Amino acid sequence: MENLLISFNVVAPLFLLLAVGIFLRKLGMISPQTESQMNNLVFRCFLPLLLFHNIISSEPGSFQPTLLIFCVAAVLAMYALSFCITLPLEKENARRGVLIQAMFRSNFVLFGLPVTVSLFGQEAAGTASLMIAVVVPLFNMLSVTALEIFRGGAIRPGKILRGIFTNPLILASLLGLVFLFLGLRLPAFLESAVSDLAGVATPLAFVVLGASFRFSDMRNYPRQLFLGLSVRLVLFPALFLPIAAALGFRGPEMAAALAMLASPTAVSSFTMARQMGGDSSLAGQLVIFGTLLSLFTVFLWIFGLKQLALL
Repeated sequence: MENLLISFNVVAPLFLLLAVGIFLRKLGMISPQTESQMNNLVFRCFLPLLLFHNIISSEPGSFQPTLLIFCVAAVLAMYALSFCITLPLEKENARRGVLIQAMFRSNFVLFGLPVTVSLFGQEAAGTASLMIAVVVPLFNMLSVTALEIFRGGAIRPGKILRGIFTNPLILASLLGLVFLFLGLRLPAFLESAVSDLAGVATPLAFVVLGASFRFSDMRNYPRQLFLGLSVRLVLFPALFLPIAAALGFRGPEMAAALAMLASPTAVSSFTMARQMGGDSSLAGQLVIFGTLLSLFTVFLWIFGLKQLALL
C-alpha cells in the first residue's frame, strides 16, 4: 500500500493540473490561440529554466561513474530500439518522431527525485539529481534529432544539427552543465527568480496539455497508444532493470534507475512535438494515458523490486 501511495502522490497532482486545463478551456478562458501562445512560452522560457535550475542544483559529489554510464548506455539503446520498433509499424512521419520520443524518453525530472526520496529519504536525492543533469540533456538532444528527421523534406545533417543547437531545452541544459562542472553559482537574488520561474514550467505545461486534450481524439490512435505505452512502461523496464540488478545496483541507485526506465513519457515531449511539426495530438494522448497507467505500473515495478530485495 505504501508503494501505491508513492505512485499516487506523484501522479495525482498531474491529473489535477490536466483537469484545470480542460475546465479552463470549457469556460472559454483558454482559446486555441492562447493555448498555442502558452505552449510556445513553456517551450522557450519555463522548461529551459526548469532544466537549468535542476542541473545547477545537482551535487557533483554524488558522481557515480558506473551508474551514469549504465544510464547513458540504456538511453542510447532505448533510442535505437525505438527506431527499430517504430519504422516498420508506423508509416506517417509526423507520428514516427512522436512515437520514438514517447518510447525512449521518460519523465525523469518529475519522477526521479520524488520516487527516490520517497523510498530512501532526502539523503538519496543527490544520486537522482546528478542523473537528471546527465540524462535529461541527452533525452533532449535525441528527441530533437528524431523530430527533425521526420519533420519532412530531405534529411540534411546540417539542418538537424542546427535544430539541436538552437533548441532552448538543449541550450539551457548545456549552460547548466557548464555552471555545474565549473562550480559557478548565480547571485542569490537571481537564483531565487530562476527557481520561481522554473516552478511554473510543470504546472503550466500540464494545464496547456489539458486545454489541448480532446476525448474524441482517443479513437484515432488505438494502435499507436498501445505500442508506445507498452514499450515505455513495460518492455524497456523489463529489458534494462535486470541489467541494472546484474551490475550490482541496489537501494537509491536502483530507485534512480527505476525512475528513469519505468516512468511515463515526459510532458515536454508534447510541447516539443507541437513546436517541431510532430503529431501533437498523439503526443498529448501518450503523455496523459502513460501518466495514468504509470500509477499502476510504477507501483508494480517498485513492489517487484522490493520483493527481490533490490530496493
